[in-house]
This record gives sequence, structure tokens and C-alpha cells, in this order.
Amino acid sequence: MVLDQHKVAAARLWATARMPYLASALFAMTIKSEPECHTIAVDTTWHLNADPQQVDHLSVEDLGKLLIHLCGHLLRDHAKRAGQAKVEETESRERWNRATDAELNDDLVDDDVIPTVAPTLPSDLGCTDGRLAEHYFHHGEPGARRWDCGSGCDNQPRPWDASDGIGPGQGQLLRLSVAGDLHRYAGMHPGTVPGGWMRWAQEMLPSRIDWRRVLAAEIRRSVASVSGNVDYTYRRPSRRQQSAPRVVLPAMHRPIPNVAIVCDTSGSMHELLVGRALAEVEGILSRAGLRQTQVRVLAVDTNVHAVTRVSRATQVELAGGGGTDMGAGITAAAALRPRPSVIIVLTDGFTPWPTAAPKSTKVVVGVLRQNMAPIGHFGVPSWARCVEIDDPLTAAS
Repeated sequence: MVLDQHKVAAARLWATARMPYLASALFAMTIKSEPECHTIAVDTTWHLNADPQQVDHLSVEDLGKLLIHLCGHLLRDHAKRAGQAKVEETESRERWNRATDAELNDDLVDDDVIPTVAPTLPSDLGCTDGRLAEHYFHHGEPGARRWDCGSGCDNQPRPWDASDGIGPGQGQLLRLSVAGDLHRYAGMHPGTVPGGWMRWAQEMLPSRIDWRRVLAAEIRRSVASVSGNVDYTYRRPSRRQQSAPRVVLPAMHRPIPNVAIVCDTSGSMHELLVGRALAEVEGILSRAGLRQTQVRVLAVDTNVHAVTRVSRATQVELAGGGGTDMGAGITAAAALRPRPSVIIVLTDGFTPWPTAAPKSTKVVVGVLRQNMAPIGHFGVPSWARCVEIDDPLTAAS
């Protein structure tokens, strides 16, 4: 049986007219005729694998609803999230498929765009609306899967999956483009975009918060929490010593905070980014009032290449150029003596992170963003305060 390309084209146009902000993703999917798949599904390379018989059974409108639904699996990166949720066995694969369907369909109810072949809602799982697939996966009631949405949903390869197509990097750029289209559409047509899609777009797109104020505030807060602490010391006499001449009284001591800056000097940090990192060091020294106390700066790729005590950014010694592991820099900074009370990490974000926070030390991560790339997928740990540092060129535009 031959795939009805005219029906598929009509369904894609119907879907685009219904949700214009998804147009880029809908037309990015490549249509493949796969009679042996017995479904209409997406793979991880953005191919739509369609059984001609299944296409024939659906109306143009129902097929358009299914295209929107399958496109949602790809945009919300359910395949990657399935790997993080450890979806492997057949039973968990089907449970994950139902959970992701519920996450998507929850946002399609008001627009009447729920596909008839994959109609699962949170209520069908015994759960409340507005949650993510991970919640439905762990807390949803068991049941049979209505529709196989493919490896683009559960990350489990199928025999008919394509080996070429849109890779992870291109897919991420496409998600950013769709998120931008969604924001623009919502601005021109307020109240027409489902809340779940708006939340997704807000997570995908960079924040418009003034990162300079946020970074300075975080550093001041971290420094103040340390410099505000007081302790007793016998290194100098107490001002109240005369009131008790036979007793040695301790004096009060306010510690001066020690700050270490871990600067990413890996191969991905090109000359422009290193220059921006140096500018941030200069700003940190002046904004936090630490210019006179001197700050230690560590040049790190996968190893620590230099540790420099500086009072100005021009004194920083940068070396490296290899891989990236800011965890090594954080560990080395925490091992300095005296131990830093605040560690500031300046990186492009493409790095592994330690599993646990350093003891008795606050960590602030400044992610130097390139080409509007988001930070959400960089995995900055929850115990570190992450501040997104805008690219001055893209921020100006």
C-alpha cells in the first residue's frame, strides 16, 4: 500500500494553521513510509515513520492532531528525558509513553487538538493536571498503551528508525527557534497559547534578567554571610580586658572572606569568551569590594594549570586549552588554604559537575552564554547558584 502523501501534506497544513508557532518543527519532520511499523511515530532524528494503512484510517484532521502530538514529543525532548528516567524495559517504555502523552494532551484539551488514537490524559492515570511526564511515570496508575509514539518518545530504537536526519545539536537549535516563535505569537495573540507550552518556552529561552545585578547580588550575599560572622580570638587583647585584669578575655573577630574564581580555559572557551571571563573577573573584584583583599583565580580545563592571587583582572594567568571539568577546579579551590568562603565559577557550561557541594563554601556559577544557547541542559547542580551571563552581541540585538 502506498503512503498518501497528499493526505499527510494536508494534515501538516491543518496542524500549522491550528498551532502556527509549531510550524518550524512540523515542517522539519521528514515523512517516511514504513508499512512494517504498524503505527505513525517519530524517531530521535525527527523522522515521521508512517504505516500507509494507519494513515488511510485517519481523517486529515485526526492525522493533523497526531502530527501536533508527535511534534510535541520531539520538542519537549521526551527521548532524552526517558534516558534520565531510566526507561528501558517494555513495561516501563509503555508507561513512559502514556505519561508523556498525558503531559502533552493536558495542553491540547482547550484547543480540541487531542489525537483520537492517543487520547491519554492525566485523569486517565489517576493524576492531577499540570504535571510533567516524570510525575505521571512514577505516580500514574497502570494501564495499556493506546499508541506507540516511537523512539522519539521513549528513546528505545526501532528497526525502522533512520540513521540520518536532525542530530541533537540541530534539534536543540530548532527547539530554540520554536520557543522564540511561540513567544512572539503569544505577544501578538495573548491568551491563545496553552500554559504548558508557555512554560516550556520560558525554560528554553534565555532569561531577560540583568545578569550583572544578579551576579553582583549573589556575590555580595555570599560574602556578607561570611564577613558578617563573628568569632572569638586570643590573638589580640579584648577591649574589656581592664574590667577583669586577672582573666584573659578573648576579643571579637570578624573574618575577611576569601574568594576563589575558577575560570574555564578549556578548548571550547575561545578568545572572545576568555576575554569576557576576564571582564567578569574585573567586575567581580570591583563590585564586591574585594580589590584590596586579593582574590585567587584558578585556570582550569580538566586540570588546574595556574593559581594566581590577583587584585586586578590583568594579573590573571590563563592556561589550558584541553577538555573541560569544572569539578576539578571546584575541588582544587576548596582545597586552598585558607579555604575560600565563596567559589565563583566562570564557564561556558559544557562541563561535568561534582555530585556534592564543597563543605562550608558557597558556589556561584556564571555561565557565559553563546549564540543564545540556554543553560537548562548544562546540569548546574542545585547546590550552586547559577547566573546566566548574556553574550553582549546577542543581548544588544
